[in-house]
Order: sequence, then structure tokens, then C-alpha cells
Amino acid sequence: MLPLSGLAPAAFGQDGLIIRQLSFRGNHALDDLTLANSIETTNSDAFATLPLLRELGLGTPRALRARALELDVERLYTLYRASGYFEVTVDTIIRRTESDAYVTFVISEGEPVRLVEFEVRGLDSIPEAEKVLSDLPLRVGDAFNRIRIQVSADTIANRLRDRGYPLVRIRLDTLEVDRANYRGRVALGVTPGPFMRVGPITVEGADEPGDASFVLNFLATRPGRIYRQSDLLRSQRNLALSELYRFVSIDIDTTQFARDSSNIPLLVRVNPGPRQRIATSMGYGTYDCFRGAVGWTGRNALGRGRILELSARFSKLGVGEPASWGLEDSPLCGRLDEDSIGSEKLNYGLSASVRRPGFLSPSNHLTVTVFAELGSEFGVYAREEFGASLVLTRETSRRIPVTVGYRVAFGSTAADDADFCAYFNACSREDIAVLRQRQRRGTLSVGLSRLRVNNLLDPTRGTSVGVQVAHSSAITGSEQLQRFTRVTGDAAVYRPLSRQIVLAARVRAGLLLAPTVELATLSGSAPYAPPDQRFYAGGPNDVRGYDGNQLGPVVYVFFEESADPDTTVIPTERVTVSPIGGNRVLVGSVELRLPSPVFPTRMKLAAFLDAGSVWEDSRAGEAEPIRLRVTPGVGFRVTTPLGPARLDLAYNGYGLPPGDFFRFSSEGGLIQVRPGFELPKSRGVTVHFAIGHAF
Repeated sequence: MLPLSGLAPAAFGQDGLIIRQLSFRGNHALDDLTLANSIETTNSDAFATLPLLRELGLGTPRALRARALELDVERLYTLYRASGYFEVTVDTIIRRTESDAYVTFVISEGEPVRLVEFEVRGLDSIPEAEKVLSDLPLRVGDAFNRIRIQVSADTIANRLRDRGYPLVRIRLDTLEVDRANYRGRVALGVTPGPFMRVGPITVEGADEPGDASFVLNFLATRPGRIYRQSDLLRSQRNLALSELYRFVSIDIDTTQFARDSSNIPLLVRVNPGPRQRIATSMGYGTYDCFRGAVGWTGRNALGRGRILELSARFSKLGVGEPASWGLEDSPLCGRLDEDSIGSEKLNYGLSASVRRPGFLSPSNHLTVTVFAELGSEFGVYAREEFGASLVLTRETSRRIPVTVGYRVAFGSTAADDADFCAYFNACSREDIAVLRQRQRRGTLSVGLSRLRVNNLLDPTRGTSVGVQVAHSSAITGSEQLQRFTRVTGDAAVYRPLSRQIVLAARVRAGLLLAPTVELATLSGSAPYAPPDQRFYAGGPNDVRGYDGNQLGPVVYVFFEESADPDTTVIPTERVTVSPIGGNRVLVGSVELRLPSPVFPTRMKLAAFLDAGSVWEDSRAGEAEPIRLRVTPGVGFRVTTPLGPARLDLAYNGYGLPPGDFFRFSSEGGLIQVRPGFELPKSRGVTVHFAIGHAF
């Protein structure tokens, strides 16, 4: 053990030893991460410290430097003294081998100096001064922390600036430390300055007549209102979110400011962005084959800040007509050969929209869209429709977007015949044609989301929460077979365990309510919701131990009408699995994201555990059992400009759930021949490839 006074560079041996372990012992007031971030000496990558792997040369090793270690002891000593621990001692223990070093900082914190008096002077004339002083970072009884003293002063100043005192000044009147008795005293003096309101507002940088008044519409304050710093920050954010300006700043106009005035002038500087933008993208997915998109944006194209957007997106490129290139027979897109419902045609989306930032309020955005699209879900349905939508988005004072929208569309849904037969006892060609006919659907939706992450493509810290409610009924203009109420919720959290290791978790739940439908052409009635609104799970983005949409309820179809499944052995290789979805869903995932032993900045590893269930709460008068399925797995990620490209391998020890068995009749319809049919269990590893994290 080497004390602080004995830190001669020679005492540490030769520079260049590889640091295989860096640890701290005896620290309680400050955690390991805080201490590690305050020093220069850095531990080697995880894969360069593991005994079984480091011999292979994996990971990034980091060398010991005697001078850096000497300075690190001084850094820790300074950090602790600033935190109120004046008796701290910092020693080091270094265990060496021929080429490696194991470094431990041994800390004896000692008794801290405690704050026995914390006084803030000068707030006698401030209304509700107790609110200005509530919940400060430093309180009486805490350790005498100089950093928290500064943070407390900044907190008081910011609160006063948000109450009409833009010229507030704070000074340190008293800073006493009695180290012998472990007592400290602090007094802050506050000079609030005059109470002020917003004066004239000047706009610079608007390049067309009338633009200045348009800019003023986005401000969260007006002349005559109480000066609040939060209003200025919110105004700046409103202008930035309008997407019309590449630079925005709002500050006090010092050229027009007079100290004897009760009004404070503001200066808004803007730099308009480019008027037009073209964006393109290309990608690949296991259940999309190749996909692409192109869009054109015209900023202020229709005046008054209106944004015109034209966009087109395509998927199933390479397998769907008229863009079929035979890739369904290739390993790259071969899985889509199993989907005869949605992958035989090119999926597309065409839209034209007009967005109006600052609609009636700086926090409102209005979007009007007309669209035509064909979208599908693997092995389940394909829906083709055209229509229009109206969406109003409002950002609350806590920066939570709330969206209210109405969407009307005329479309038809193509699904597997067995889907209609299983849900509605509609098994003849005529009955199925009724359910597939084009109908009108009007949907009213409300949603809110709260996204607080440090990186949209690859988050390592933060949270994401969203709730969506959609209602379709006669009141909203929907025809009989297009009515439902759907509620979904999604939450995710990301926590760093170290500088390069992240723990991520996600949960998703959903509820679907469907009215009972009775048609004269069909025998009987049943609760019915459109196939594209039911819940499905399984695939690369939720429970990865299952293929696409095969976690929940399924039915089985035998396409050879000459065979009788009741009297012959069923050739399972010719049985088609058809997901029919459910009206309840609950899925969750936990994922540990680690650096790769090679190229750790570009490649990552993952270990995950997915769990979930999709079920039908009441079908045919009976509730189905909830079958929770848990599938563990590992993954490999490579960083790309579009997000991480990932390969996931998940183990499934369950196989497919039981379901009704159908065969084709001689009339071309379906006949149910066996309920509760189960394919032989096929336990094993499911492989998925996709771009972007699963959550």
C-alpha cells in the first residue's frame, strides 16, 4: 500500500503494464462510477479483462501510466475535499504480473464536515419566497459540498428568473468551515433586481415581409407579460420544432435595454433553413425483403409557414409484383415465399400532406393528409385503402405530445380464408366474399408519448412511454364490419451499467373490444374485429423465439381436398399455419447490450429474454387460456447510419399452440375437421435479421 506522500513514479514500476482490473475500496459517499469518471486511469475493455478471453487478444487493452496514476490520487483527494470530506486519505494497491497490473484505490473517507447553517438573504420582498427555497440540492445536515452550494445558487437564480427577475445576482456572503468540530456555515446573498415585464420584441433574420409576425406567433410570451426564462426557452423550442429555421436564439436585447425601465426588450434571431429537401432511404428486413422510400418537403411552400410533403414508400421489392425479381427463391428473401397473402404484391404507401406549425397556438401542429396504400402483416392479412386524415398535435408544458386525429378510409382486407372461418363460421366462398368487400372505416384516435432518450437510433439512457386509443363505430362513420375500440400501451427504459454496457427493458400491452356482428348471409353472430386491428406477436421485434406473428392463436389448413385428415396420417410438412391474432396482448423483453471483443465501437453483443402472450378473451363463448411463453437468446449488432444491423438467435422450447384444423371442400370453401390440433413440437433456434433495435 502506497500513501499519498509516497507516490513517486518509480514506485509503480514500469509504464506499459496492461490494466486488467480497476476498482475502488472504502468509498461510500461517492459511487464507483463518479470516481471512475473523475480520473484519467481507465480500465481495459471487459473482454480484455476476462481471464478466458484475454489470451486471445480480444478487447481493447489500456496501459498503466505512473504519472497519470499519481495525478489521479490528487484528483480524488480534491473531489472528496470539495464534497466535504477533509480527512480523506487515498492510497493505492497495485498487484503486478510480468505484463499486467491490477489497480485498487483504497479510500478512507473520514468524518465529513456537516452543514449546520444555510442562510439565504435578500428574499424578503419576493412573493412566495418559500417556493424559491424549497427542495434545494443542499440542506442543513448534509455534507459540506461546495459543488452543491454552487448548484443551489444556480437553482435559486433560475427560479427567480422564472418569476420576473431577469437581473438577479447571487453572491457568497459566508463560507465557514470548522474542521475541528466538523461544522460548516454558508450564507448566500441575493440581489433580485427589479421586477420586470416583457417589453418590445424585435425579430432579426426573417427574409420575407410578414415573416416577422409569423415568428411572433410561435413565442410563448408577449409584450406586457411577466418575464419568465422558461417562456423564452419554450419559444425557442417552438420555433425549432417548426422545421422552418436552421438557427434560433431568443435573448435580452442589450442595445435597447434601460436599467431604469420596468420592461425588458427581447431580440429574436432566426436563420431560415432550405426551402426544399429531398430524402431517400433503402433498407432490408426479413419480412420485407428490400424496401425503399423517397420524399420531398417544401418548407413554407403555401405561405404562412405551411409545409408541403410528398412521399412514397415501397416494400416487398424483389418478391411482390410488379417488382418481383425472383428473390423469393433466394436465401435473402426466401422466407416470404411462405406468405401468399401480403408478399405477392408490391406493398406501397403514397401520401401528400400539408402541415401547419403554430395552428391557433405555438404548441399546436395541424396536419392534413390524403393517402393511398397497400400494407400487409406476414402470413396474416393485406389491406388496401385510400382516404384522408386530420391530425392535431399539441405539446404540453412538460414536453409531452398529445395527438388527436380522425382518419377516414375506404378499403378492403384480404386474409386467409381460415381466419374468417375460425372467427365467424364464414367458411363458404360467398360468406368470405362478404367479409372481404370494400367498406368505409372512420377512426377517432387519441395518443400521448413521452420520449426521453439520449439517442433515437441507439439509446443508452432514458425512458420511452406511449399510450394510444382508437375508436371506430357508427358515430365515427364506420360500416358494420369495421368497428372496434383498441387500446395499446408501450414503455421502455434504458440504463447504463458501465460506460459500454446497457440494460434495456420493454413492456407492451393491448386490449381490443369488438361489437357482436350479425349478418343475414351468415349463420350465427360473433364479436368481430378487422384482422388488421387484432394483436399479433412473434418475430424480430418482440418475442424472438417465434417466427412472424406465430406466438398467438393460429389455425391450420390442409390444402389437398382429396385427403381426409380424419382417416389418414396428416403430412405435417404440407400443413399451413395461419395466425388469426387475438384481442389481448402482453409482451416484455429484457436485453443486456455489451461491447464486442473486436471493434467494440462498431460491433455489439446482446443477451436477451423475451416473454409474452397473445390470446382471445372470449371466442365461441369461452375464454382461452393465457399461455405465457419465454424465449432466451443472444444477438450480434453492427452499427450503420440507419441504426444497428442485428442478427438474433432465440431458443423456443414450446412449439406452436393448438388450433382448429381445416381442409378445403370440393365446393372451394373450408371445412373444420378437428379442433385443438397441434403440430409436433419443433423446439429449436429461431433466427431473425433486422435493422434497428427491437426496442
